[in-house]
Amino acid sequence: MDLYLGIDIGGTAVKLGLIDSQARLLARHEASVSFDAYKTPISLTVQTAARAFLQQEQLAPEALCGIGVAATGQIDSLLGVVAGTCGNLPDWEQTPLKQELEACFGRPVTVANDANCMCLGEGWVGRAVGCPNYLGLTIGTGIGGGIVSGGRLIEGARGLGGETGHIRTHAITGRLCTCGGRGCWEQYASATALVKQAQALDKSLRNARQVFAAAPANPALDHLLDDWITEIAAGIVGLVHIFNPELILIGGGVSQQTERLILPLARQVQAAVMPAFARGLRLEAASLRNDAGMIGAVRYFIQRQLTS
Repeated sequence: MDLYLGIDIGGTAVKLGLIDSQARLLARHEASVSFDAYKTPISLTVQTAARAFLQQEQLAPEALCGIGVAATGQIDSLLGVVAGTCGNLPDWEQTPLKQELEACFGRPVTVANDANCMCLGEGWVGRAVGCPNYLGLTIGTGIGGGIVSGGRLIEGARGLGGETGHIRTHAITGRLCTCGGRGCWEQYASATALVKQAQALDKSLRNARQVFAAAPANPALDHLLDDWITEIAAGIVGLVHIFNPELILIGGGVSQQTERLILPLARQVQAAVMPAFARGLRLEAASLRNDAGMIGAVRYFIQRQLTS
């Protein structure tokens, strides 16, 4: 049985999974990468967690066909290096993940952006199975994106493609973004943007889940949610007109809000795109949830091995 290690590195935690060539998740583990406020480099934390996980599963690295990594940030997938972070994580930029992990475990490694991997995972065993043209969007701290066209992931020249959160939807008078630009989509349509605006109405709200829970009893919050969904729809409409997908998948914790997010968002997008683009277009929640990055990272590894 071909066995792979899937690693999904986020801003607060790393998720690890043993995954076979049929996309079955055989074991999983999770560890904090921010346990000491990032004094320990994230890459070192990941190596330590991966070694402990393999020991726990009584597996030597030699038993693995390879390691697929999904990582937050702008990932140069040709070199396996973190090319940019928009200043969101300390000492993460320029981390040579591929080189360090191959030196640590002696197995081949691929590294790709986490939203791209989410997209690939959904196409392998998730909601996009059999669909050759789809978009995957993760709505969380920012907005990540993955684009599959003609069955192939669009990565661009260096693997940096899919940075949908930095489409400038409010370019003239927009809010300052962590990337240094103004008016980026994620400053209006991410879960972070929602919570920041909600806190102006109720300082006790700490996350998007609490905003959704409080909205039915608070008309001002309910209206804020409507405006936020409109901001999400505006960006998606532009992407639909560029890529003409059959399916749009929404990931991130907010994607579980079917009645208050997914359904109204789907209606808005359908109503706003040009009629020819609306034909056959679906918008749904991603299905693999927290495992999508790990599974997609392994899918990315397998695809790269087949084409190399």
